[in-house]
This record gives sequence, structure tokens and C-alpha cells, in this order.
Amino acid sequence: MRTAYKCRAYPTPEQAGVLSRTFGCVRVVWNRTLAWRRDRYRTQQAKIGFVQANAYLTAMKATDELAWLNEVSSVPLQQAIRHQQTAFANFFAGRARHPRYKSRTGRQSAEYTRSGFRYREGRLYLAKMDAPLAFVWPWPDVDPTAIDPTTVTVSRDPCGRWYVSFAVDITAPDPLATSGAAVGVDLGVTDFAVTSDGDKIPNPRHLAKRERNLARYQRRQARKTRGSNNHRKAKAKVARAHRKVRASRTDFLHKTSTRLVRDHDVIVIEDLAVANMVRNRTLAKAISDCGWGAFRRMLGYKTARHGRRLIVVDRWLPSSKTCSTCGHLLTQLALSTRTWQCPSCGTRHDRDINAAKNILAAGLAVSACGGDVRHSGAFGVQSPGKQEPQPVKVGIPRP
Repeated sequence: MRTAYKCRAYPTPEQAGVLSRTFGCVRVVWNRTLAWRRDRYRTQQAKIGFVQANAYLTAMKATDELAWLNEVSSVPLQQAIRHQQTAFANFFAGRARHPRYKSRTGRQSAEYTRSGFRYREGRLYLAKMDAPLAFVWPWPDVDPTAIDPTTVTVSRDPCGRWYVSFAVDITAPDPLATSGAAVGVDLGVTDFAVTSDGDKIPNPRHLAKRERNLARYQRRQARKTRGSNNHRKAKAKVARAHRKVRASRTDFLHKTSTRLVRDHDVIVIEDLAVANMVRNRTLAKAISDCGWGAFRRMLGYKTARHGRRLIVVDRWLPSSKTCSTCGHLLTQLALSTRTWQCPSCGTRHDRDINAAKNILAAGLAVSACGGDVRHSGAFGVQSPGKQEPQPVKVGIPRP
């Protein structure tokens, strides 16, 4: 299996200049190739493959206008063409949206394959550089001199921090010891997650905690003249504030997902349409701050890595309105109603805990009937519960 180690990098001023020029060349190659693809498809209805796009890159480098593309390593430029080809393949397969142009103000990156770098005894030598690129290795249990990276990606955040990521092929770790426990997880905004065991994980609201400082930095940036040094400095402060929010959210999601994978053999979640839910202008910011999509991806690869099972049930499952004790289905249940009593069996339910119990029951039923067990990336596969829905009449308990 493949994993990646991302480290802080500290290039010298000369190395930073080489990498900055490489980032610019990668961005130009991506944008011009994307514009050429769009124009060819719009005028000739022609679909471009990697061979044609790579030939277009060669033609660009041969022109006098773009002759400076030859001053940097050709490996990141070719990798940009490969990534764009993959992006179009994902777009046509319905897994992603149409590729967009790259901005010079966003995150910059360049990927090197084995022909573009040398890694010897923990030292990284990139093409067009004589000295090794300095980086800090933060994993004490992994020997940096023992890894054999297949690709190396150097990136720079909008706030100015440099990173280097090593992609390494490793042997799959041993599966975790079985715990014999299964859990259903209901994601929400008030509480980030509620489990079928009754545990409630509070929503830390990382963006809301730093929103005032972020707004102040944005007001300062708005008062600066565009293009000036003061405007660039203010913009870097805004980017640093966003980076702190992102880092706090990622740390919380990693800890939460790791705890669930470590303590349970089977994890059941809902197939939430986050992209559709953020269209609600009232809840868009709160939903985006939760990071449900990233949480699901983490659960996907961590369960696959450690021998656990992740089951994703139908998003249209009436988990909140169905009694987890007798199966009674309410006609309607307002979002503001957090507790309700079943009119059939008299059981009083906490809305979120009841939903988590129904999610767990639906997931175990899907698994028992030979349904699909989804991992990260398999978002478009329908579960048997969605293909063959069981009719449920309102007000009548399920058999």
C-alpha cells in the first residue's frame, strides 16, 4: 500500500527562487493546456489524450514566447499534464467537477518522479539544485534514511510555508485486534457526531472561534492598496489565520476517526450529500466548518488500512423519524424537535441517538444480506437498501 509523509521544508533563497520559477512554469503549462483542450473541444469536438497533450507541451517549449520553460526541470511539467489527464478522466466518470485554472495566489506545488530527484541517506536532491533541500522529519518511529520515495511533491501555502511530501510504498500493517463492537454514527452541527452507544462528540466549531480575528485581518487587507507590499503582508496574515483553522479541524478529525476505528470493528455512517447541503445559505458556513467529507475519507482509508469495515447507508433513510425500538415511522419531525416519544410503544427518544441506532441497524442489515461495504472513493455505488427499498407505511410499525 502507499502512504505519504508530509514535512516542513526550509529551502535556501536560491532554492526558493528555483522552486518559485518551477511553480510558475507548472501553472502556465496547466492553464495553457487546459485552454487548448477547451478550445479544441468547443471548435472541433475533439477529445485530447495524454499523448496529444504531451506533444502540445513540447510544442510550447519550442516557441520563443515560452522558451523559458526549458530553464526548469521538465519532470514537474510532464506531471502537470498527467494530473490534468487524470482530472478529466474523473470529470467524465462523474467523480469530480470540470478542471479549473490555477491561480498564482493559491497553493503552489510541483511533483517530481524518480527521474527528477535523488534521495540518499535521508537527503533530498531535486533537479536543477546542487545542495540538498532541508526538511524536518517529525516521525521518531520511522527512519527517514530507510524510506524509498516514489514521488516527491514540494508545495508552498499562501501564507508562505514550504512543505515536502514523500510518497512511499509500504507493506500493509497488521490488522487491529478485534473488539467485537459495531457503532452507528450520526453526524450533525450541534454535536459533531452522536454514536449509537449514546456518546456525543461536541462540535469544536474551529472557524467560529477564530472568526473575529479572521474578520479583523480581512478588514485590514481590504484597506490596503492592491498590489502593494502592505496588501501582500495583510493577505499573508489572512492566509495564516485560515491555516490555523484548517490545522485545528484536521487534528480533531484525525483524532476522532482514529478513536472510532480503534474501538470498533464495524462503523456505519450515512451517505450525506455535503455538496448539496452547503447550498443552504443559513447552514453553509456551519456545515463547511464541520468537515464531514474529510471525516468520511479518513474513516474510509483508516478502516481499510487496519482491517475494519465501513458501511455507508442510504442518505434517504428516515433515521430520525423512525422509532429504533418498534419501527414506528412519524409523519413529520421538525428539525427543532430534539426529543420525541413514540406514539406506538411509548419509548422516549433523543433525536440524534435514535438516528444513530437506526443507522447501525440499517448498516448491519445491508452487511447481512451481502450488500456493499464502501471504502473511500466508492461514493457512487448504491447499497441494496437503496436498490430494493422496503415499503414503510407511516404510523405502522415495521415487521
